[in-house]
Amino acid sequence: MFKKLLSSLSQNTSTSTAPTPAPAAGTVRTGVLDLTKKAAFSLSKNGLEGQRAAVYLVLDRSGSMRRFYKAGTMQYLGERALGLSRALDDDGKVPVMFFSTDLDGTTVLELGNHAGRIDEAHARLGDMGRTRYTRAINAVIEHYQNSGSTDPAFVLFQTDGSPDRDDRQGTEDLLTAAKELPMFWSFVGFGDNVAFLHTVDQLPGIDNTGFFHVPDPDSVGDAALYDGITQQFGPYLAAARSAGILR
Repeated sequence: MFKKLLSSLSQNTSTSTAPTPAPAAGTVRTGVLDLTKKAAFSLSKNGLEGQRAAVYLVLDRSGSMRRFYKAGTMQYLGERALGLSRALDDDGKVPVMFFSTDLDGTTVLELGNHAGRIDEAHARLGDMGRTRYTRAINAVIEHYQNSGSTDPAFVLFQTDGSPDRDDRQGTEDLLTAAKELPMFWSFVGFGDNVAFLHTVDQLPGIDNTGFFHVPDPDSVGDAALYDGITQQFGPYLAAARSAGILR
């Protein structure tokens, strides 16, 4: 069932040196080393100290996301994901998938190349489209399967909208099929048009999804974000081990 749902995807890697937009007024942003410490502390609070996982980041590029890219919110979310990866992942790298109507492109974040990386990639990817999840979900699954990783995957999936109606069943089917794999999907919903994420957070079977609602992403501190996106990871790992999905 699972393999039949996968489609072959092309991926594009972005490299550029465009400047990073200034933070929006009133926000507090810090460096990756400090973010790593905050992520590690949050993991320890959730009983995940010493846990390893391959961290992925999936970013929405639908038209309604334009203001978040312009404000540098998405660049900083990438840096937050990199901080989490440095606390969880042995290679400290974060494969990033951008999506809108299709899989728009990919890049990789790591310490030393992260400054402005999300903004640069976004600028090179052209028009921003509609909201469809399935191609991005496919891309993460294929990358993880081809990576040879023996650690579970932690997928931080950000969006500010429910997918097009004809993409919703496919999304549910893929996430249900992915329950066979050691992959946890932590959905972060910006704004108030994220009702579908409640649906994917309640799919039957092993609970391989989490949902953290962030109405205003620039008002959520680093510690609160890390707590919100990791709080369901521990219960998932326990369930996956009991089911023999994860050793």
